[in-house]
Amino acid sequence: MKTFVVLTVSIVLVSILFCPMVMAGPTMPADLQMVQPDPSLPKELEAFWGKWEGTGGLQFFIIVEKIDEEKASLYVWRGGTWAGAEGTPLGWSRYEAIVIKKYGKYNLWYYSPFGITEYTLEGKYLDTSSPGGSLRLSRVP
Repeated sequence: MKTFVVLTVSIVLVSILFCPMVMAGPTMPADLQMVQPDPSLPKELEAFWGKWEGTGGLQFFIIVEKIDEEKASLYVWRGGTWAGAEGTPLGWSRYEAIVIKKYGKYNLWYYSPFGITEYTLEGKYLDTSSPGGSLRLSRVP
């Protein structure tokens, strides 16, 4: 009986501690306007469009709301706490990224508070790299 009580209490405590992190997500920006990519856009470039999330010290949500062959409109949300994040802008930030082709692959890049931030598609993931580090993001509905 003691084992059952300890196990039950442990499950409840773990749920209380970790569920808020999993369930917590940002409210979408009020002026967000998802613009469906033009059908003539290369599929490799169209694949950037949409919503992405990942965690690496901070929690990140990235929305590529509009994209064409020259640029992309992005929203980036940073949240959470992290000892190395002093000066990191938390919440939503808007960026205009430039579309480039590097080594035969499309990339999006822009200047962030950390320097140049670059996004590359790797299969079903969106990989990001900046002087602040790298992160793999997954698509979300």
